[in-house]
Amino acid sequence: MYVPTVSSVTMYRDVLVPTDGSETIERVFEHTAEVTDTAGTVHLLYVIDDQVFLTLADEMQDDVLVDLREEGASAVRAAREPLEQRGYEVSTSIREGKPADEINAYVEEHDIDLVTMGTRGDEYTQNMLGSTAQNVVTNCPAPVLTVDLREN
Repeated sequence: MYVPTVSSVTMYRDVLVPTDGSETIERVFEHTAEVTDTAGTVHLLYVIDDQVFLTLADEMQDDVLVDLREEGASAVRAAREPLEQRGYEVSTSIREGKPADEINAYVEEHDIDLVTMGTRGDEYTQNMLGSTAQNVVTNCPAPVLTVDLREN
């Protein structure tokens, strides 16, 4: 059986960590730290899902968008601190669109080496990954490390 040694493990330098603002992101950071080089950059990305607007009246959309941008700013701000404490350079971004599409586009635009992201999954028998994680795993041009965030 092959057992990787420290010298045989790839240390990724540019890593994308999508965040939704949940406190469980720390579990994703733990796994990220195991496979990344602190000389690199962790890119935090919060995506405002534009599908939210489909059912809203036009006059409500601007207010909701402001709230979601504030939520995104708060999420990346909260996630930034523990990464900087671990010694990483951190880049943050907030985008609008379909989350999986925006994550995959960001990977291509910023030459990301690895995506580490949490997943809560749907019903186990239907789908082991959530729909966003499944789409990213299927279509991402970089390797994807998923971290199960469901309560054990």
